[in-house]
Amino acid sequence: MFDDVFLPEIVDPETGEPADTGELVVTTLTKEAMPVLRYRTGDVTQFVDGPCACGRTHRRIARLAGRVDDMLVIRGVNVFPSAIEAVVLDDPALAGHYALVVDRRAALANLEVHCELASAGSDRDDVFRRIVARLEERLRLRVDVRLADPGAIPRQEVGKAKRVFERVGDADPF
Repeated sequence: MFDDVFLPEIVDPETGEPADTGELVVTTLTKEAMPVLRYRTGDVTQFVDGPCACGRTHRRIARLAGRVDDMLVIRGVNVFPSAIEAVVLDDPALAGHYALVVDRRAALANLEVHCELASAGSDRDDVFRRIVARLEERLRLRVDVRLADPGAIPRQEVGKAKRVFERVGDADPF
């Protein structure tokens, strides 16, 4: 981020207060006719400390972690579906189909991650332990993992696949 052209800020998406990790807010410093003041990008990131390997001294931002509008708040922790997707797609024992169910029946929301096994012959216990550990490491949060047989998770025929469902009553939305 070129400090002589842009003034970058990282703020909490809900309060607008400065934060270590949060939404990127940019103000242009060189625009004269139509300046952009505190433009909220909707991208979640953080500043990278330390000098750049190339020798430049401008502030740097980390890779974008996700979008504010995709973020789920589970027991006070910001969770991005893209982080869960990365874990699911990285495991060869799982198919690429998954669903997230946010259970809001209690005071604090709980997250269920429904994953589909790639083949019926997979060792369920081994896959379960591995996925639970990787999700906890990545999200810094315990989630309920449910493994489904191949083909058990519903598919979307047209349009964007719906991956996040909310449970507010006794009926299962998934």
